[in-house]
Amino acid sequence: MSCLRSLSETISIIWMPEKVDSSGRVMAIDYGRARIGIAISDPLRILARGLETIHWNGREDLKTLDRIAAVVNREAPTVLLVGLPRRTDGEQGQAEDEVRAFAESLKERTGLEPVFRDERYTTVLAHRILNDVNYGEGRKAVIDQVAAEVLLQDYLDEIRSGGSSG
Repeated sequence: MSCLRSLSETISIIWMPEKVDSSGRVMAIDYGRARIGIAISDPLRILARGLETIHWNGREDLKTLDRIAAVVNREAPTVLLVGLPRRTDGEQGQAEDEVRAFAESLKERTGLEPVFRDERYTTVLAHRILNDVNYGEGRKAVIDQVAAEVLLQDYLDEIRSGGSSG
């Protein structure tokens, strides 16, 4: 067991810059008015994987917040990454205001301070990924999950390379 622990610590040191707390998983949220995609990292923060898509009507916040809080409780992330839907001109719009309010409610439920990241074009990239693997039927059910995965992998890559995120 101690051999595994030292191997894990060695890998963590190799892959993570010193300024980033490398403990725990990162969970990403791709918020939408019809669906919310969720992705999670591995404990070493190297790889992102899609976790689930929550379907909702954009109005039942409590039920949706409860569902996300249950996922947070189950997966135990130490960072909650939330995509900000900035307008293409980079300005803040109504959708971003909604996400910030939703993230604040998540913070109250989970105790995790949200880390915000620009999510422009993550859905476009998710569509390209699904096209590349010839994913056909049921695309709507996974597109937001894949977008959350794209958002999270970009974040993980940046913190590993010593970027300013994290």
